Amino acid sequence: MDDPLGVYVPGGRLDRQDNEIGALANLTFAVKDLFDIAGVAKTCGCPAYAARFGEPAAANAPAVAALLTAGARLTGRTVMDELAYSLTGANPHHGTPTNSDAPGRTPGGSSSGSAAAVAGGLCDLALGTDTGGSVRVPASYCGVPGLRPSHGAVSLDGAMALAPSFDTVGWFARDTEVLQAVSEHLLPLDTDGAEIGHLTIAQDAWDLAEPETQRTLASWQDRLRQRLTGGDARRLADDSGGLAAWREAFRSVQAREAFAQHGAWIAESEVPLGPELAQRWTWVRSVSDADADAAWATVRTAAARVQALTANGGVIALPSAPGVAPPINGDADAWADHRARVLALSCIASLSGCPQVSLPVARLDGLPLGLGLIGPQGGDRALLAFASRLLPANQERDPGAVFDEA
Repeated sequence: MDDPLGVYVPGGRLDRQDNEIGALANLTFAVKDLFDIAGVAKTCGCPAYAARFGEPAAANAPAVAALLTAGARLTGRTVMDELAYSLTGANPHHGTPTNSDAPGRTPGGSSSGSAAAVAGGLCDLALGTDTGGSVRVPASYCGVPGLRPSHGAVSLDGAMALAPSFDTVGWFARDTEVLQAVSEHLLPLDTDGAEIGHLTIAQDAWDLAEPETQRTLASWQDRLRQRLTGGDARRLADDSGGLAAWREAFRSVQAREAFAQHGAWIAESEVPLGPELAQRWTWVRSVSDADADAAWATVRTAAARVQALTANGGVIALPSAPGVAPPINGDADAWADHRARVLALSCIASLSGCPQVSLPVARLDGLPLGLGLIGPQGGDRALLAFASRLLPANQERDPGAVFDEA
């Protein structure tokens, strides 16, 4: 089977359908290569991991099983950043999937192949994971809707852990209708219980975006204000060191948890890590328990702030990423600056445990830009329902014309 965009891992194409009359029987899906698929050994984008944990899975991960039970057809396992510990979308062993909406530019990571597969029309939806932006950022770069659910809303059994305090199962879809349809089979009923009705503009998050991004997305602030009460611009993190402090707290806790998950076997492995992960792992080893313990105070402050603003049907609007997808072969310093701003944006939902949807609402010089909406913890279905009204499926490929007045 052909793979013109390089989205599937070598030997990763599949063709499985368990239920031909299920509710999702007309849809195809792909799976990030860190989920268990019965009879297949996952690699997690890392030959060292595959060498250590190379046994085929005995059963499907619950998220995979739910989609198969609902009738969706599985097309294969997708390329990802090594151990899901990057946002670049480049895998040194399997290559970089082609971003069909932004050729020559990154699809974003770490769920790179899943986002690129949906954007390229190779499947209707795809599973990914999101710890620090790994669904939301690729969704923005590739011009497709993507969801990071509330923390703990979807089972992570059968999926490689990176940082359990922040790991979530997320997904991409060709449009908001499919994004919402998948939720019927993966998400529990809402616990927040309120429809989306109140808006906060996260001013410090908007300030992280490039000026061109801010101008391109500015009209969406007004569109949201027409639909929702509130709409005040507020700085989320000024009382707790700013979003840079939130980002560093996230990084410290993530690093310590990643070390707890993978440190022992990496130290014993005879197979080397790729260059980017090896460099990051050197830093990971330097993060102490004391560093992580100190960071948790900021994590709790951030979570309380965001949860308070989104409770009872609140939503926070922010750019999904600071700009369009960077060139794959971009300057290293420019990449480092971009990654720092990306993490400062994406850590907001990660720290809070709240759901965030990225919607492909605009283009800048022909390249996709996503709008992020953070909703109430446990209000995932209400957030998706609002997103579908805001960006109807039949209008998503013409984002300049999108706005449902109903």
